[in-house]
Amino acid sequence: MMLCAAGALYGRQGVGRGLRRLPVQLSRKAVSSVQSTGGGGGSRAVGLWLAGCSGMVAGAVLLGGVTRLTESGLSMVDWRLLKDMRPPSSEAEWQSEFERYKTFPEFAIVHSDFQLHDFKRIFYMEWAHRMWGRMIGLAYFLPLAYFLSKGHIPRADYRRHAVFSALLLGQGAYGWYMVKSGLQPPEPDPQTGGGTAVPRVSQYRLAGHLGLAFLLYSGMFWTSMSLLKSDVQLTPGGRPAVRFLPQLRALTHLSKLLAFTTAMSGAFVAGLDAGLIYNSFPKMAGHWVPPEAFQLSPRWRNLFENPVLVQFDHRVLGVTTFSTIAGVWILATFCRLPPRVNRATHALFAVVSLQLSMGVAALVHYVPIWLASAHQCGSLLTLSAALWLSHELKLLKKALRTIRK
Repeated sequence: MMLCAAGALYGRQGVGRGLRRLPVQLSRKAVSSVQSTGGGGGSRAVGLWLAGCSGMVAGAVLLGGVTRLTESGLSMVDWRLLKDMRPPSSEAEWQSEFERYKTFPEFAIVHSDFQLHDFKRIFYMEWAHRMWGRMIGLAYFLPLAYFLSKGHIPRADYRRHAVFSALLLGQGAYGWYMVKSGLQPPEPDPQTGGGTAVPRVSQYRLAGHLGLAFLLYSGMFWTSMSLLKSDVQLTPGGRPAVRFLPQLRALTHLSKLLAFTTAMSGAFVAGLDAGLIYNSFPKMAGHWVPPEAFQLSPRWRNLFENPVLVQFDHRVLGVTTFSTIAGVWILATFCRLPPRVNRATHALFAVVSLQLSMGVAALVHYVPIWLASAHQCGSLLTLSAALWLSHELKLLKKALRTIRK
């Protein structure tokens, strides 16, 4: 087994200004040290399983966004782990469920014109979201038990899977905690105008629910990459600008942080329906900073409870994320990177460009459901591409370190 099978590798000479290509052959031991960068025994089966689980979590994020955008999330007014798995089956059961829904504020304020068939539509949307979450639990915990019994998961990864288990179990409980906030009568703040007369879940709890999903997805996705792609192929093509790799890795880490933060900011936008105001870009009704941005007191509340400043912050974070990733893409052009790293760089820039475009389009078109759903999905794709590039750069760093030795 040799890393140079596809061509010459990079030697250790001229490290300060770029490594010169030399026909280097690594020993089996050296190759093994490069390939074992992942966190979990290199089991392909485990890697594929976690990749599938991360895909299911991504599906839950998309389905949850559609559930919120269609105002379906408050249709199921209680949470029962097993009983919820069977929807009403008879007309009498449906009518009983509908009568219960009528006792909560959303019906009186938002859906007072609903008939039973309208209620069924939003009920099935929320039911599908909950059932999908339970399916993720089965898809994770049953194979986990099998892999543990067969010894495919090393002890070093027990803590990681304990975190995944806690996040997955906590997500269901936290989801109901979020829904409960929307079942209470709305409490507008007449003094500051920071409240709302429409029943909706707490934007704080919505951001927490989305944040837990993003963390679970990121952990599973990263671990699957570590198990499925634990080496990097250095192909001929000139001298890599090694001196820029630390800056490239630092900017990529910053891109991950910004992608996550922007997505959480989007949850506050969604929770406050902040996308339905100031539907112009780049200025907000002729202002770079609207005069209502700091109308709440104390002033910190504006960051999380004032729809005007919440939208402004999301705009700034979105443009900052795009600019940072554009910097990653430009800097990468000064580095002769392996093909897979190049593909990750191009994918990240393409995805964030599309994401910014979808965000602006959703804003100026008053947040159509399909475009808003695509925009939320785009936030996860942006984070995924940043994770992919970060992982490839980590492998590249370790490969170069092995060659130098």
